[in-house]
Amino acid sequence: MLMLCTFTVATAQKKAQIKFDKVSHNFGTFSEANPVVDHVFTFTNTGDAPLVINQAIASCGCTIPEYTKQPIAPGQKGTLKVTYNGKGKIPGHFKKTVTVRTNGDPELIRIYVEGDMKEAQ
Repeated sequence: MLMLCTFTVATAQKKAQIKFDKVSHNFGTFSEANPVVDHVFTFTNTGDAPLVINQAIASCGCTIPEYTKQPIAPGQKGTLKVTYNGKGKIPGHFKKTVTVRTNGDPELIRIYVEGDMKEAQ
């Protein structure tokens, strides 16, 4: 009985952990003539259970996240591509947030992209 309890506790403690290489990216300055920019964030499952991204939601419709859909095994990497489309937006500085929800630790993490879109000349 004691061995069964010990095994149950040990397996219950297994958890995925998400670790991004970086959590923010600055696109710098770009022209309104070419308003679409993107960046790929890389993350690693540093836990000991498969990692699943359940959801990635951007703070506005001009920012589109695309992420690895299949479970990420412990020690393996995945990606989160964030595309900003400034078409129809007022030129200037922007900062957008992508909220990522996972089955791991942390369950919620925020990724940031920013830049400065200049008027087309």
